[in-house]
Amino acid sequence: MTLFGLHILDVAIIAAYIVVILWLGKRAGRDTRNTSDFYIAGRRLGKFYQFFLNFGNSTDVNQAAGVSREIYRQGLGGMWIQFLVLFLTPFYWFTTMLFRRSRLITIGDFFTERFASPFLGGAFAVFTLTMAVIGGGASYMVAGKTMMALTPKPASEYTQTERLAVDRFHEYRELKSQMTGGLSPEQQTRFDELHDRYKRGELRAFISYVRPIAFYVVYALIVAAYTVLGGFTAAAITDAIQGVLIVTFSIMLIPIGLKRVGGFEGLHATVPDYLFELFGSASTSEYAWYTVLAMIVANLVSIVAAAPMMATAGSAKDEWTARVGMLGGMFFKRFIMLLWALAGLLAIALYGGTLDDPDHIWGHMTRELLFPGAIGLMFAGILAANMSSLDAGSVTNSALFIRNLYQPRFPGKSERHYINVGRIVIVLLLAAGVVTALHVNSLLSLFKYFIALPAIFGAAIWLGFTWRRLTRMAVIIQVVVCFTLIAVIPNLFQQIDAVTANPKFLVETEPREVFVVTGALAEDVEAGLADAVGQPIRRPHRTPPTGIFFENVVRSDPSDPNSPRVGEGRFNAEVWVLSWFGVDFSGCTKAHLEAIRFGFDAIVPFVLLVLLSYATPRVSKQCLDAFYAKIHTPVQSTPERDSAAIELATRQPNMHDSEKLLPGSDWEILRPGRADFIGFGGSWVIVGVVLLLLWLLATIGS
Repeated sequence: MTLFGLHILDVAIIAAYIVVILWLGKRAGRDTRNTSDFYIAGRRLGKFYQFFLNFGNSTDVNQAAGVSREIYRQGLGGMWIQFLVLFLTPFYWFTTMLFRRSRLITIGDFFTERFASPFLGGAFAVFTLTMAVIGGGASYMVAGKTMMALTPKPASEYTQTERLAVDRFHEYRELKSQMTGGLSPEQQTRFDELHDRYKRGELRAFISYVRPIAFYVVYALIVAAYTVLGGFTAAAITDAIQGVLIVTFSIMLIPIGLKRVGGFEGLHATVPDYLFELFGSASTSEYAWYTVLAMIVANLVSIVAAAPMMATAGSAKDEWTARVGMLGGMFFKRFIMLLWALAGLLAIALYGGTLDDPDHIWGHMTRELLFPGAIGLMFAGILAANMSSLDAGSVTNSALFIRNLYQPRFPGKSERHYINVGRIVIVLLLAAGVVTALHVNSLLSLFKYFIALPAIFGAAIWLGFTWRRLTRMAVIIQVVVCFTLIAVIPNLFQQIDAVTANPKFLVETEPREVFVVTGALAEDVEAGLADAVGQPIRRPHRTPPTGIFFENVVRSDPSDPNSPRVGEGRFNAEVWVLSWFGVDFSGCTKAHLEAIRFGFDAIVPFVLLVLLSYATPRVSKQCLDAFYAKIHTPVQSTPERDSAAIELATRQPNMHDSEKLLPGSDWEILRPGRADFIGFGGSWVIVGVVLLLLWLLATIGS
């Protein structure tokens, strides 16, 4: 018995999971008495809940799908779209301590207190709420696409429009497979038309029973129900269960997939050697080493602006618990990501170029490799992975709205009033995510936005914690300038016809064709191109031209090869600014352009902040003394002792000067202690272990 293509056992497992989550949310709500309980679990979470809270909050199916889809598209080097966070993990040792010692609830509170500016606190809240709506939309989209891949229609039920979309996709695949042998002029014209339609998302490998809007609404209602009932405590409790399911769904496909392709040796016999390279070359991949480095730097600037970071650290009973929970949860995720990378390689071996949308990988592998019951458990794990991010994130974003937008305008209300308004905000944010999901098509584009965009505020947070000279006006000006360059212009220009049709913005890089020396695959032996699997052969690799200013350059009418070209997708304002100085980008590759973009986004905010701070008035000494007194005072064992320690440090603002790296300067960086060397240094040892395992993953069976 099936329901929309799902076995009734799978439906029952998914339903049971939902019932349990709702019951836990209701039970957690019994302990919610005030806003501190609702937003940061009363600052009483221990290491167990901190571990799963950080693991669950930082892990969702978007990332699993993102790693697998980029490996499917680019080879193992594509994993860096998410795996770059590995090199950021040791820095959480310090950021978690800073967030916990600030004794605040939201990062908006940080801007309000550090710069004596409720305006900046409110601006950060508006920015983060907007990002949350977009990110929530991406979570719905990936879960929805996975569900769609699990519930395909039989071809006999296609409408005429659906059949045309599927037939065109198969024709596109066939022409693409013939390109190395050369296409006739008529075939090339047809391929160009279909390629434009593919870039527009008009081609389909299959059609699903599931309609996205219905799925998104039901999904949002489930998350809203248990989060509204229990707040941050509910998020922490359910994340412990969801963490187990996340691990389960990450493991399930691997042994069956390896058996299907003939183990690791069969994997290497099916997937070209160059797709196992950890860093691709500029000719064969978008993830050259310098591109990855630029992305790492941009993400390092951005990580401190992730709104849940303050709440997860703040919910710990002390800073040691916060640090251990943060690093434990984050490093556990890094090990799980190795499984996602392997799933991406298996997808290449299993599907080649048969998928129109790589975001469907998890759904296709689940449907084809697993059995009834296991499919339901897999989808429950996928729901868990998304819910574990949405629940904590929605509570944190509700806190931002209440504390940095609502409460300053409506002070003096009861705790119950603020909690109830916060619950309404959670529902509205989740609903807005549903609307966004209907307009989100590219998970990859969103990932790249989330890597760089938070750097607009992240640079100010890093300097705000460490440099006393940073001024309020410098932050305001920098935020306006960088937000215009990184967010406004890239999205605004793609809506203006005079820009999208401007020949100056339609230039592309030069196409490239290189020969890659790689081991022969089983299909090469069958075609008579090699005598044995693994024998070195030269394989042509063609890199098509890519837009320099626009993400894509396409024909306005794909069916007419003479129609004018137009720009589509993100407008690269960073490249545009650099072109003012005469820089020529025509010889660049996609990897070069991405490195330039992320390097610009990471460095320019700091340059502006430093220069503008020396030209604008300082924040008052009294305000700064009170802020840094907290940052330099470890969290004490009881609230009473903690208050007394902060009061003493505030009365004696110079008591920590001798502990600074640069005494007497505006830099508020304390000398690292023994625990810092152990925590930070030990983290890099674990980074090395993960890299070793990654190297083994790429080489075993070769």
